[in-house]
Amino acid sequence: MAATDHSLSIIRTAAHAAADKLAENLVAVDVSERLGITDAFLIASAESERQVNAIVDGIEEALIEKHDVRPVRREGRGLGRWVLLDYVDIVIHVQHQEDRVFYALDRLWSDCPAIELPVEVPASGGAENVVPE
Repeated sequence: MAATDHSLSIIRTAAHAAADKLAENLVAVDVSERLGITDAFLIASAESERQVNAIVDGIEEALIEKHDVRPVRREGRGLGRWVLLDYVDIVIHVQHQEDRVFYALDRLWSDCPAIELPVEVPASGGAENVVPE
């Protein structure tokens, strides 16, 4: 069973919102075959705690506006190092760059299929190459 079209739409909207807030290294994976509780993960990183929180705010606003969905659970917002947004169908991880390297979620889920995102974020950050939906 692959991620649903609804989940993919939410992931892509969240990726656009994250890129607009200069998130780096956006990666989405379809975990539906390995994890029965959600369809997909979006992983993004930022250089500072303030930027992590700005990305989270941007994602939440975009998903409310475009899909009328709110996270059922939010963890880590106060510290701004690793914020997890649980939307049931998808889970979003926004991590400080140091935490991203240390916890290596990308490697942990590397055997899951990648989800193509409609955004390209340069390694230095920025949303110069955002592809419109």
